[in-house]
Amino acid sequence: MADNYLEQLVAEWYAYRDYLVKRNIKVGKRPAGGYEGELDIVAFNPATKHLVHIEPSMDADSWSKREKKFSKKFNLGRKYIPTLFKGMDLPSSIEQIALLGFAGKKHRETVGGGKVIVTSELLRQIIFVIRDTSVSYSAIPEHFPILRTLQIVTDYPDDALEALKGDQI
Repeated sequence: MADNYLEQLVAEWYAYRDYLVKRNIKVGKRPAGGYEGELDIVAFNPATKHLVHIEPSMDADSWSKREKKFSKKFNLGRKYIPTLFKGMDLPSSIEQIALLGFAGKKHRETVGGGKVIVTSELLRQIIFVIRDTSVSYSAIPEHFPILRTLQIVTDYPDDALEALKGDQI
């Protein structure tokens, strides 16, 4: 399991859509010990040949600090991702995404060379896809607990809205 909610959500979402998902990958082993860095999520769909590198973050850092942090992560990704899926025909381009829990996109579409997506956007994408699946007839597998929870909430929206009102337990 991933170390945090956003990593787990992203890993579940891509695995649910038939991507091969690698998480928390240490890259750039140094001769004297340690690594150059870590890539949070790398996912590859062999059928569509889509390769994506996602760096989820709940930071509240300044954009300049984020720029440095994500530049380093995405540079490491471009350098080491081609070696992560041995024996597979990978595309030459890697989609890189900074998934931010706390950010506004009013003036910022990219950071560190990657596309900025905020958590609410990802949740909208997920709900758009799963909203027409019924937990009664096509339950999301239990090894995707966050996605299954979202499916249940979208399958029973009146109950979810009632709970938000806080009138009853």
